[in-house]
Amino acid sequence: MSTHAILRLGPLSLRWRPRTVMICMGLTAVGVALAIVLLGTGTLAFTSAEIVAALFGRSENPMAERVIWGLRLPRIVTAACVGAALGMAGAIFQSISRNALGSPDMIGFTTGAATGEIVQIILFGAEPLAVSLAAALSCMATAALVFLLALKGRVTGGHRLVLMGIGVGATLTGVNTMLLVASDLDRSISAQIWLAGSLSARSWSHAVPAALGLALIIPVALLYARRLALLEMGDDAARQLGIPVERTRLAMVMTAVGLTALATAATGPIAFIALAGPQLARRLCRSPDVPLLSGAAMGAVLLLAADLISQRFPSGLNLPIGLTTGLLGGAYLLWRLARDAKV
Repeated sequence: MSTHAILRLGPLSLRWRPRTVMICMGLTAVGVALAIVLLGTGTLAFTSAEIVAALFGRSENPMAERVIWGLRLPRIVTAACVGAALGMAGAIFQSISRNALGSPDMIGFTTGAATGEIVQIILFGAEPLAVSLAAALSCMATAALVFLLALKGRVTGGHRLVLMGIGVGATLTGVNTMLLVASDLDRSISAQIWLAGSLSARSWSHAVPAALGLALIIPVALLYARRLALLEMGDDAARQLGIPVERTRLAMVMTAVGLTALATAATGPIAFIALAGPQLARRLCRSPDVPLLSGAAMGAVLLLAADLISQRFPSGLNLPIGLTTGLLGGAYLLWRLARDAKV
């Protein structure tokens, strides 16, 4: 059990664990290092000195400033925000469901977002803002449907929520396939490209909304962090401690759904970051608390690392980020299942 310290500011108190803070700082440093490497990665390679000069507006190479500020930096900011959003969303879902597989891509929320995207592209066109909005709204509608189906006697159990999510996700997968098959070839290809998940051509119009949305949602998640940790003890124990179980669960589900919708709208579906990020963060922190901030930091690092791998793939292929995370995440899941099978 990791020790914790309490910081008191008048009537307010903040409990924090030194090891968790150190892990978060270390992950942030790794993320910054990956960002610097990514700024110099591409058709035009730049040295560290050129990158620093361009970031501070002191570069003697105008092309370097245009490429770094106009192309690479918004891509990196988008990747970091999307990874952080997915990492925190995964931590919330895994805590609520008390299940290591309880992540938004496993329980159908990202599949629901894909349904909205496909409908938008097939029926109304592939205008980027409209596609992002359709994906976000469809993700929220799917989450509402899963939550309603999981209600039993005005109570939503964690395992029931996961099972209903898997069922809804499977149904929507069939619907998505049917829509793609029934549409014309051009629009079907456009939808498939979006479904792969991509950081290509990300601009500040993607990065700024993702960053602002993350800044607004994170305080809400942290506000409920203590209640969420108590929910992991079980509904009955949480009620005895004065926790409004259903209200807390609903608030945190909607918070996680907001994070998932924000991420999906920015890049399309990104697999396994929400699954692996919180689990790896919890192992590093060795803390009984829900890994909200550490999970977010780990998610950002994982997505930045996956982006670097996709751009430097040995065969020269510049893979969509969703395919890269799918390959890496599948390997992680197999390792995790094999490891658990030996226990």
